[in-house]
Amino acid sequence: MIEGESTAMPLGLLAEEVADLCARDDSDVPAFERLLDSVLFWGFRDPAALVEALSSGAGTPVGAARHPLGGGRLLRHIVSHGLRPGLAGGSGGSGWLELCQHQATDYAFGARTGELVQRLRTGDAIPCLLSRPSRPGGAVEPQDLVARLAAHQRAGVRPGAADLGLALLRCGGGPVAPDVLRAAEKLELPEGPRVAAWLRQGGLPRPGSWREREAGEPQRPSRRRGYRIGRRVLIGTEAIEGRGEFPRRFWSLFRAYEPHISCPHSGLHSRDAHAASVLPWHPEIVAARQLAEVASVADQDGRSGAEFLPALAASEGPAGPAVHLALAYGLAAVPEADRLAAARALVTLADRGGLDGALLGREIAELVGLGTLKVPQLTDSLRAAGGTPGGAAPVWNVMAAALPGLLTHTRPQLHGPLLAIGADSAGLSGARGTIPEVAAIAERPGSSQVVRQARRLRDSLAGA
Repeated sequence: MIEGESTAMPLGLLAEEVADLCARDDSDVPAFERLLDSVLFWGFRDPAALVEALSSGAGTPVGAARHPLGGGRLLRHIVSHGLRPGLAGGSGGSGWLELCQHQATDYAFGARTGELVQRLRTGDAIPCLLSRPSRPGGAVEPQDLVARLAAHQRAGVRPGAADLGLALLRCGGGPVAPDVLRAAEKLELPEGPRVAAWLRQGGLPRPGSWREREAGEPQRPSRRRGYRIGRRVLIGTEAIEGRGEFPRRFWSLFRAYEPHISCPHSGLHSRDAHAASVLPWHPEIVAARQLAEVASVADQDGRSGAEFLPALAASEGPAGPAVHLALAYGLAAVPEADRLAAARALVTLADRGGLDGALLGREIAELVGLGTLKVPQLTDSLRAAGGTPGGAAPVWNVMAAALPGLLTHTRPQLHGPLLAIGADSAGLSGARGTIPEVAAIAERPGSSQVVRQARRLRDSLAGA
């Protein structure tokens, strides 16, 4: 197949796949983007047949989509508002108002949705999606983007501003091959010079960031439902130049992010795999803007967004303090689904070589000391992560950095499970060394669980 040509599936199979995506997992980014390409193909060529096929399929009927961020429901939303008469479609016009800095990825992702709806309504056909990911996490390969633009050029079609904007955000990560850059420079589309310049600079620049802790003294976690105490640690990011070439709905991503400006608009739909796929080379920007929401599942009765952390961990770009803080909050989440997702994310990030175990361990110890994270939830998550293939070594790296603080700042009743996880992960990973706080407990008289586990860990690290 020549990249830039659509690979649409038959309508019957498309309807089945959309219904399946609605039923099983709205966070499957590769499946969603592949199906979106087929939806557009049929929407431009045989819209009546597409509407009939999706309306007769199992699951949510066309026209019943909820918020347009979520797999199969979003596909039905696009068909409903683009091809069904009498339904208002979001076109991202001049009346749009930015309400919430936390939802920046939602705004950008939604801008493409509104643009596609409008093109379906007007019959303004495109040969292919520019922003269709080349990799599972959402990244677009430079050579794919250039080939798709060439297909637009051959068809005499101008790229959509939001489709191109999202494609550019997904395309980056470093130097581009000389032949790809030369092909971009030869494009005759008006957008050609901009795309060539973007590829030449290696994509979106990485903004500076800073770390902030909420003011006040540490407090013990509260047992009152919905009541948060403790002191969160959050990340802010500096502004990024170049927003003027993107649609207005993208501008929020380029603004400086102040982590302690709260608002009532942040929500679950901004914290999913699709959010991570908007900036696959910049998981730090995505994580920083979602930290407060991720933290809420640990220190409040926050709503679950379990797919977000594994998607964030699978991103192409480097993981820094924001991603590691997100993992720390997720590992102590109240919902079990989030804890298990955080455990998977920890192992995924380690497999990619992006986990800084010492950094994560220090963050966990500090947040426990501040009263923000609860130790029983942490032990559940770390035990689960350590029991997965390849999980023992990364869990030990985290525990080695976290244990000194956890043993100092938590009640002795909590030490036994922590030391047991440390002993298990150290033994399975063949770790060696000494931890003075562990050695001190191991030297105590008696045979309590805490002392026994401390001796296990001490002996394992000594190779005994």
